[in-house]
Amino acid sequence: MRSVMAFVWEKIMFVDHNFEDIGAVVADKRTDKWLLVYSPVQMGTIVTMYLVMVWAGPRLMRHREPVDLRKFLILYNMAMVGLSVYMFHEFLTTSWLSNYSLLCQPVDFSDRPLPMRMAQVCWWFYLSKIIELSDTLFFILRKKNNQLTFLHVFHHTTMVLNWRFVVKYTAGGQSFFMGLLNTFVHSVMYAYYGLAAIGPHMQKYLWWKSYLTLLQLFQLVLVFIHTSHNLLIRCDFPTISNLVMLGHTSIFIVLFINFYYRSYLDKRKQK
Repeated sequence: MRSVMAFVWEKIMFVDHNFEDIGAVVADKRTDKWLLVYSPVQMGTIVTMYLVMVWAGPRLMRHREPVDLRKFLILYNMAMVGLSVYMFHEFLTTSWLSNYSLLCQPVDFSDRPLPMRMAQVCWWFYLSKIIELSDTLFFILRKKNNQLTFLHVFHHTTMVLNWRFVVKYTAGGQSFFMGLLNTFVHSVMYAYYGLAAIGPHMQKYLWWKSYLTLLQLFQLVLVFIHTSHNLLIRCDFPTISNLVMLGHTSIFIVLFINFYYRSYLDKRKQK
C-alpha cells in the first residue's frame, strides 16, 4: 500500500528538470506573453461577463421580439467550420511531422518551427473557445432559452478556463489529442448548425442529429482513455494537467450521457 501511495505522490509532484519549479507546472515562456494568456484577469473578465450575460440576457429579452439572425448564423457557422477544419489540419499535420506519440508525448518547449506551430494552434483553439461563447448570445437574442442548459453553460465556461491553462503551461504534448478530436467534431457540429440555419426545409436532411451527440460522446471517451493511460505510466508531462483533463472529461461524459438519454431515448419511450 505504501509503495502505491509513494508512486501516486511521485507522479503528482513530478516536475521535469527543465522546468522552473512552480508547483507541478510553470508558465511556458513562449506563450506567456500572448494575447489573453499572460494575465488571468483578462480571461476572468471574459468569463464573468459571459455568466452575467447568461443571467441578464433572458430577462432583458423577456418583453422583446426574437431577433432574426438566420443569414448571419449561416455565415457564422460556416466560418466556424472553416476555422475548425484549419485547426484540425494544423493539429494533425504538426503532430504527424513531429512524430508525436499517442502513448506519451512531452511538451517541446523549444523555439523550433514545429513546436512553435503546435503552440500556435493551441492558442487558436483557445481563441475559438472564446469565440464560441457567442453561441449563447445567439440563443438569448433568438429567445431559445431552452438551449441555455447547465451542460451548455458549463461546457462553454470550462473549455475557456481549461484551454487558457493549456496554452499558458502545456502548449503541445499530450494536450494535442483533445484539440485534434474536438476540432474534427466541431467541423461536423457547425456544419449541422449552418445547414439548420438555412430553414425548416433542411430538417429532412438533418436526420443525423442524434449521431452528432454520439460522436461527441465517443470523442470524450477517447480523451478519457488517452489521459487515464498517461496517468498510469511514467511520462514527462505534468500530472496535474492530466488530472484536470481527466476530471473535466469525466464530468462531460456524465452530462452528455444524461443529455442523450433525455433528448432521444426518453422521447422514444414516450412516443
